[in-house]
Amino acid sequence: MNKFNYYDRIAQIYDQTRWLTESVAEEVADFILDLTCATLEASFLEPGVGTGLNVLPLVKRGYSVTGIDISEEMLEQFRQKINGTPSNLKLLQKDASQLPFPDNSFDVILTVHMIHTVSDSRAFLDDIDRVLKREGFYLNCQWITPPKRKEFEGYFRAILSKYEGDKQESKYVNPIIQEIDVDNYLNSKGYISNYFIAKQWAVNNTVEELLNFFKLRAYGFCWQVSDEIFHRSLNEFEEFCVEHYGSLETVLSSDAKFEIWAYKMR
Repeated sequence: MNKFNYYDRIAQIYDQTRWLTESVAEEVADFILDLTCATLEASFLEPGVGTGLNVLPLVKRGYSVTGIDISEEMLEQFRQKINGTPSNLKLLQKDASQLPFPDNSFDVILTVHMIHTVSDSRAFLDDIDRVLKREGFYLNCQWITPPKRKEFEGYFRAILSKYEGDKQESKYVNPIIQEIDVDNYLNSKGYISNYFIAKQWAVNNTVEELLNFFKLRAYGFCWQVSDEIFHRSLNEFEEFCVEHYGSLETVLSSDAKFEIWAYKMR
């Protein structure tokens, strides 16, 4: 695709700069299978599948999985993890907000922290409703950022905000999209919802590790400013880290969570 998406740039570093590990993903998969009572005949769809972190355990266990992502580079990382594309996995490079499937196609659809990337959330949720089987589950999921990492990011965002007056339109990102209350919208369409914490786990990083992730420009907000502003802010942030944390070897430890809002027709 000609349109720039920063995921092409970060595909090779995506997994190492996030906090969901393969072992945690295995436990989350166990939770999802128990929640949905899925048999090996069940079909799964993940729009915005990326490198496959969320559904790789399902593929390895023989479940039928379809993944869509706008980034061919991210999908290639997924393929490398499993040495190709097994018969139970279908990967499509497409805009994940548009679902090119017949009605009632999937038993379980999951999205993981991706609704905010869709330009028309209502149309996307309508499409999920269309391709989900009537007895199926829609799982709207999030990896909740460990508080210490979120605080660290907040310090950098504060420095970036000082340059708002110099801010130029970045060529790397699309305009801000509208937000939607997913729960209310799906409740209005006849779904009942339940909230779960599928997994909670400790995440440990040194300040230097997190700083290097930012230097790699591993997160979306790092692409929302010009290159000049980003690098100027990053230099200032590194000085801040040394002063604030005392050492780049300081370990920041806090818990992450994998949250699931599960939707099923009444």
